[in-house]
Amino acid sequence: MKEKKLIAVFGGSFNPPLNSHFSIAEQIINEYENIEKVIFVPVNSKYQKPGLLENEHRYNMLKLVCDKNSNFLVSDIEIKNDRQLYTIETLELLQKEYPDNIICFIIGTDNLKIFSKWWSAKELVSKFKILVVERDEDNMEEIIKKDEFLLENKNSFIKLKENIKSNISSSFVRDKLKRNKSIRYLTPDEVYYYIKENDLYNVF
Repeated sequence: MKEKKLIAVFGGSFNPPLNSHFSIAEQIINEYENIEKVIFVPVNSKYQKPGLLENEHRYNMLKLVCDKNSNFLVSDIEIKNDRQLYTIETLELLQKEYPDNIICFIIGTDNLKIFSKWWSAKELVSKFKILVVERDEDNMEEIIKKDEFLLENKNSFIKLKENIKSNISSSFVRDKLKRNKSIRYLTPDEVYYYIKENDLYNVF
């Protein structure tokens, strides 16, 4: 029987999308031969997060970059809904959309620390594998040891090879924009010019 290919789901606010987001996705494709695609899923603007740009802009910025990489896709599965979906709902919908693939979910260690408090966390780890990106000086194994739920379900969490780390956040970039500082090379050129052309974040 032919082995099923994986699809890695990368959720987030992408406010704005950064080079580091796409770099992580590219590294995942490089490191895991069995991963067919990375799907970026921007959260709905109904998500309770201050300063979140409209769905349209965040989707468009992602699409500008994903359209140039055959391994990347952007999905509107959350932003087209009339409410913010829970992660388990999003993954189940994507599983129906891609029945011949195994769906896995990408999170950073910042979210791993609070994962046990997520809606339907037990169902999430029973149905899907979780790819973990270490952030800053975090260590996945140490975080898991300190949390009873994570420890009980440790086999559901996969530490990304090559110790791929992400230290720059979208909030860091937004802060630079607010202070009228350059964000060139922190975001793809497509995103940089889209922000400039559409006068986003009220900085240009």
